[in-house]
Amino acid sequence: ALTPTPSVSRSSFLAPRTAPAPLPSAIPRAAPRFAPAPAPRMDLAGAGIYSPAVPRSDIRVVVFGSTGYIGRYVTKELIAQGYAVVAVAREKKAEKAARDFAGARRIAVAEVTDVESVRAVFKADDAEDGTSPFAATVTVSCMASRGGGLKDSNLVDYQATLNALEANIGPSPASASKTSHFVLLSAVCVQKPLLEFQRAKLKFEEALQAVPSSASDKDFSYSIVRPTAFFKSLAGQIARMQTGASYIMFGDGELSKCNPISERDLARFMAACIKEEQYRNKVLPVGGPGEPVTPKEQARMIFEKIGKPEKLQSVPIGLMDVVIGAIDAVGKVVPLDSVKDAAEFGRIGKYYATEDMIGPSYGEDTLEAFFEDVAKNGLEGQELGEAAIF
Repeated sequence: ALTPTPSVSRSSFLAPRTAPAPLPSAIPRAAPRFAPAPAPRMDLAGAGIYSPAVPRSDIRVVVFGSTGYIGRYVTKELIAQGYAVVAVAREKKAEKAARDFAGARRIAVAEVTDVESVRAVFKADDAEDGTSPFAATVTVSCMASRGGGLKDSNLVDYQATLNALEANIGPSPASASKTSHFVLLSAVCVQKPLLEFQRAKLKFEEALQAVPSSASDKDFSYSIVRPTAFFKSLAGQIARMQTGASYIMFGDGELSKCNPISERDLARFMAACIKEEQYRNKVLPVGGPGEPVTPKEQARMIFEKIGKPEKLQSVPIGLMDVVIGAIDAVGKVVPLDSVKDAAEFGRIGKYYATEDMIGPSYGEDTLEAFFEDVAKNGLEGQELGEAAIF
């Protein structure tokens, strides 16, 4: 039988595996700087969303950023695990979302920069008397600015994500309709914030962490997930390498070590943050299995998989400083947002070329297996987009 397509409202490459081992460590919650409105009552240990007696089908999970790069994996994982998923999408993405997320409860169309539009997403499932058909509501945010531009970062990474939080906490929503747990997709690079999108993400993290601290009975919970790098973000050079081109690296190729995590493992981890108490009220850096690898080690791995001789081309890090400095100089004469963004994009490129992205290991998908699959099957249909470094 065919799975029915969800209604549209206004408001792998590896075989299936056993569940991965729990994440070994977490960062303690940072002290908040300010407090949003009081939140709903937090479920006690072993109760509410953490109770095995509450079926996943009775837990509504509202996913913002569902049609984005990681959001697609997270939404499909939550549907597969049996949650009542409400996938939030922009109007132009709604029809595709309905096809992609056939098992969702519904597709909700909303403008995430408008808090009232976001609020309507949550209200749409309530009965006329304000009661909810669900035992609990969880909000998952996979929203992220598309390129890391200055205005876009604050509009999406901070304000739109804040709308997803504030639209459904406080005294107004009915008890079961309120968000009792919020799962945020952040990034491990915010640990060293030098870029505008990192500062915007941290600003929201502070707001989120302040919610349970602001309530006298500690009535709200969250999980902040900070992944390292994604497999596909490291695969942007493979196609050209298969034609005999060199692997381009910065400096000596020993900078920017990372233990990347697969999109599927990250989705599984974010889903686990809903039901597993060990991830409650925690900041959770997470990477994939294995030791961190340098760009040079990645290059050797790829050349081995594609059966080509190793060819490395080094680009001086200082060259990036020259380019960024030149764009900054133009920006002082021509103060256009596009010029300012161009300089910021240069700083983003330098950051990813020089900074390590390392987190505690989780999952089973390995980078080597991913490279082997790409060497055989290519990246067609995987929509790297802005997730590719090169």
